[in-house]
Amino acid sequence: MQVAIVVYPGMTALDAIGPYEVFRFIPNCDLRFVYHQTGPVVTDSRVLILGATHSFEETPEPDIILVPGSEANTVTAMADSDLIKWLRRVHQTTRLTLSVCTGSMILAAAGILQGHPATTHWIAQKRLAAFGVQPQPDKRVVSSGKIKTAAGVSAGIDLSLQVVSELYGRQMAEKIQLIIEYDPKPPFQSGHPNKASKEVLTNAETEMKKRSYNSRNFISVPKIYWNSIINKVRMGKED
Repeated sequence: MQVAIVVYPGMTALDAIGPYEVFRFIPNCDLRFVYHQTGPVVTDSRVLILGATHSFEETPEPDIILVPGSEANTVTAMADSDLIKWLRRVHQTTRLTLSVCTGSMILAAAGILQGHPATTHWIAQKRLAAFGVQPQPDKRVVSSGKIKTAAGVSAGIDLSLQVVSELYGRQMAEKIQLIIEYDPKPPFQSGHPNKASKEVLTNAETEMKKRSYNSRNFISVPKIYWNSIINKVRMGKED
């Protein structure tokens, strides 16, 4: 089983590392972090560095792909033409196509989520609809055929355990859950907008908007919408 986790500059580390910690226990798993080329990738904190172990070119037919999200660099990744082309190509033959947090926005930019129900981080739910996606803001993990999307950051662990259960059985998934001692009991009930107080929600929205600012968006956003229009025209011709 080859599992390819996408990495890119500015990504949110736990989006990838949470699923990695689950998938690494799959027997005979070829687990790889993929990007344009191998080498270090600086995450959103600008302190933690991950490493791309394989290039897109070296990973033409993964069984499972997983796309993580980012605070300020999701849009940059959405406008990355080589990444988008690779996602479109490998999705045709994947067994499962997965995303965590705003990684679903990257899948949406590739046209993979069009017409599908999907979830993402709560702050980006409304943006999914612009790509023909059916947002599911109250669900932590959403399945639609071979596509599975997880809500913000920590939901990637839930997604991964669900995948292991479906492919290898519940006992395997429960064993992995126990090994990593995933037994969450959060000290506060504020992990979803429906649970947080109005004050906490307002403060969180302000913080997220500040963290998501990226001057490159002035270049990336028009490119994304242009590519989206072209993709719709091409799909219309194919129909």
